[in-house]
Amino acid sequence: MSTNVTDAACGVARPGSITGWQVFLFAVAVGVIVTNLFAPQTLVGLIGPAFGFGTGTGGLVAMATLLGYAAGLFFLVPLADLLENRALVLRMLGCAVLAAIAATLAPNAGLLMAVLFVLGAACSAIQILVPIAASMAEPERRGRIIGDVMSGLMIGILLARPAASLIADTFGWRAFYGTSATAMLLLGAVLAMRLPRRRPAGDAGYPALVASLWKLLRSEPELRRHSLTASLSMAAFSLFWTSVALRLAEPPFDLGQRGIALFALAGAGGAVVTPLFGRAGDHGWTRQGTVLSHCLMLAAFALSAWAGLARSGSWLLPLLLLGAGAVLLDVGVTGDQTLGRRVINLLQPEARGRLNGLFVGLFFLGGAAGSAIAGLAWAWGGWPAVCTIGIAIALAALAVDCLFPAQ
Repeated sequence: MSTNVTDAACGVARPGSITGWQVFLFAVAVGVIVTNLFAPQTLVGLIGPAFGFGTGTGGLVAMATLLGYAAGLFFLVPLADLLENRALVLRMLGCAVLAAIAATLAPNAGLLMAVLFVLGAACSAIQILVPIAASMAEPERRGRIIGDVMSGLMIGILLARPAASLIADTFGWRAFYGTSATAMLLLGAVLAMRLPRRRPAGDAGYPALVASLWKLLRSEPELRRHSLTASLSMAAFSLFWTSVALRLAEPPFDLGQRGIALFALAGAGGAVVTPLFGRAGDHGWTRQGTVLSHCLMLAAFALSAWAGLARSGSWLLPLLLLGAGAVLLDVGVTGDQTLGRRVINLLQPEARGRLNGLFVGLFFLGGAAGSAIAGLAWAWGGWPAVCTIGIAIALAALAVDCLFPAQ
């Protein structure tokens, strides 16, 4: 016990040294940073027309940040296995602040897309913070700690859309990025004082670390399986939330930005179950929880397709059903990612940064694909096409569960 107290007092990450306050700090930090990745999904309707994007290409706005995030995970997060983690996080957060400020001033679509790509890459600092928290927890509590930190991440993801909608409705879409820059600047000040140091044991050079990503993917079947289902889950998540704002603006809902913001709050209920999935993994129920998550995704799109058929008459019941579908989807995606992340963090402690980078990078590629597909699906067949593709994605995730069971 005294060793843990001494380590914590020295500000060094050690197994068993994490406190409740530190878990809260990690959860808040990842929640604040991640809002930048998902706010564009609800701002597509404002940013697209401002720069001349059509309905089929508006999803590219949301895709740019997610692609940048994936690039950061593949090429920046591996540095967590080479450099001292606190300094690395603070530098990346500083870059994110500068990119968010640049987004508020972007004069054209090309520059905005480039800035959002950089912002997404810098936000990959999230996946350095999560392994720091995991490294501070005992193995038997690791799933619970990851679940608690992930609850902050999911709350940030789910509140990003309503927060962005409310800010944009009042002050315009550029104001969101100004607000985000301010929040991240304040967060950086707190982390500079409170974030414990974590110096990795590895001494390989950066090229060797990046090259090792492929070797890790080939050597770890659990990494491949969970990365695949997480990619599918994230594709479904981005597909839904990039498109639903367009559906809510149509009859019988006819919602504006404020109404869409309130609807997006419904999905925040999914974050409540994140610690529960972490605890389920600690009890050995990873496979059962993963299958349940994918079944919930399937039910979510089926329910949403039915709710979206309404074109006239009362809007209340269809809106409630659509909200229920959003909650089910967010619970399913949250469950898949939480359980997968727990498995990944138990594989190779000395490669935890690279494993997290690979896992999250691959599933955010799925998210970027989902955002891009959303615009094409909407232009092609509207909400029915979106839900049909979502159902196909959920079925593909269930097929992975059946064809590639856990080792």
